[in-house]
Amino acid sequence: MVTVTPKTVVTMRLKAACPSHSRTDVVVRDLRSTIDEPVERGGTNQGLTPTETLMASLLACTNVITHKVAEKNGVHIESMNVRLEAQFDRRGVTLMEEIEVPFPAITLHIDMVTGADPQAVEKVKRELGMFCPVSKVLRGGGTEVKELWNVRAP
Repeated sequence: MVTVTPKTVVTMRLKAACPSHSRTDVVVRDLRSTIDEPVERGGTNQGLTPTETLMASLLACTNVITHKVAEKNGVHIESMNVRLEAQFDRRGVTLMEEIEVPFPAITLHIDMVTGADPQAVEKVKRELGMFCPVSKVLRGGGTEVKELWNVRAP
């Protein structure tokens, strides 16, 4: 029998064309995404802003990692919704001054429906913070990331 060991470190490769000062067309694998600024900031409003993309990444990573750790711990998630509120210090992006922590605080609101026992759910909550790479990067950069869970039975 041949044992295949998964790679633990991989190289991500993305590329971007920059057709204007505000629009960035990103290509990764066989996917394309546009990141842009709103019209009032000189963009064409064809996609999320770079900072909105970062926040969207946190929402998506929260979803993926919560489901992974739930499966690992035998927790079946009936449904889940995530939203966030982020404090954004815009002095840096407006070139007023350098800001050490542009997002001082982010609050994630995680609504989950599950019939799992409370101890298993607590383990899922704990492991989300351990394994979500986007959350870890933000926390490592000085952002306080709070998770407010609303867990209810089906």
